[in-house]
Amino acid sequence: MFLGNYAIAQSVSTLMGARGAGIGYASATLRDEWSLLNNVGGLSSADQVSSSFAYEAMPALMGANRTAAVFSLPVKVGVVGVALFRFGDDLYNEQIISAGYSNKFGIASLGLKVNYIQYRAEGFGTRNAVSLNFGGIAQITPQILVGAYIVNLNQPRLSSIDKERLPTKLVAGLSFKPIERIILVTEIEKDLEYDPTVKGGIEYQVHKKVCVRTGFNFHPSTAFFGLGFLIRKIKIDYALQYTIGLSGAHQASAIYRFETKKKKRQK
Repeated sequence: MFLGNYAIAQSVSTLMGARGAGIGYASATLRDEWSLLNNVGGLSSADQVSSSFAYEAMPALMGANRTAAVFSLPVKVGVVGVALFRFGDDLYNEQIISAGYSNKFGIASLGLKVNYIQYRAEGFGTRNAVSLNFGGIAQITPQILVGAYIVNLNQPRLSSIDKERLPTKLVAGLSFKPIERIILVTEIEKDLEYDPTVKGGIEYQVHKKVCVRTGFNFHPSTAFFGLGFLIRKIKIDYALQYTIGLSGAHQASAIYRFETKKKKRQK
């Protein structure tokens, strides 16, 4: 097998964006530029041309840093986006190129993403795969959103020799906005081969340009904290993740939204 379960486990760890990280990656109902690497169905709410960048460092686990970049472009019908993702170091790394499309249909928005994935391990060679993700978000009431998506819908093979496949993951989430400044989120994530992970979080807008976030995961038990700032056309977010046995991980991300003549709506 190509690095066995280690390669498989890391192949689905592409959730990025420090806003989502700050609320425990309970991001199935988030609708922003980082939706391309979370629930692609939310990408349709990216109403301006934008570039996004993120970097995550895990000091206690050398070689486990992650980097991502996303470019989003609203078109005549819907929004398209491309993303680059990298995990690892020279000994073992994963590189992913993604292209996605999302559009709104009534109260729902649906999206599809294609991923070209490359795995490389020193002494084991390189493996490639193409996978599909599909997701959607529905506005049930002005206060309630539900979202769901599937990762590696087609279960592509990493090797024709041992028939090792990328795992399929199902994710479903709910968000509730009791008042204008508070968003409560919860989510369940199920890999077909492993026990489900339960996630939850809260985002509180303390000022129109400042947000505070916190979140949790069960199985494995993980705590999260985050901050968000809006500085002119740049949205900057930071998140701290603490998992027993792995210590902390730090992620910072930024979204730059270009000026456009027309805006669909203000998020």
